[in-house]
Amino acid sequence: VQLQASGGGLVQAGDSLTLSCTASGLTFSNYAMGWFRQAPGRERAFVAAIRRSLSNTYYADSVKGRFTISRENAKNTVLLQMNSLKPEDTGVYYCAAARGLIVSSIPSLSQYDYWGRGTQVTVSS
Repeated sequence: VQLQASGGGLVQAGDSLTLSCTASGLTFSNYAMGWFRQAPGRERAFVAAIRRSLSNTYYADSVKGRFTISRENAKNTVLLQMNSLKPEDTGVYYCAAARGLIVSSIPSLSQYDYWGRGTQVTVSS
């Protein structure tokens, strides 16, 4: 199984950026997908998740209203549209896949079976 994240970069505060994660080696439609980020010196933290059903999405409070997660099952791809970026959004963004996802534990890293290598997002002030 491989999860390849891309789309990171250096942007200014207020800008937008879209991250993409393409999966291979698994039946994509059978997996919930999540995005996490890790800022320097901090633990990896939940950002957003989307269940197999496209209508079920979840967000960290810090990104609600600014980020949108979506998926394209035909392309084995999950996207993270990030608007109104802030310096505190800086970090390495990882995508992850979960075969089974308990709603109450969605932010928990242990729920996810596979992880990508991450893409760097840097937001300057």
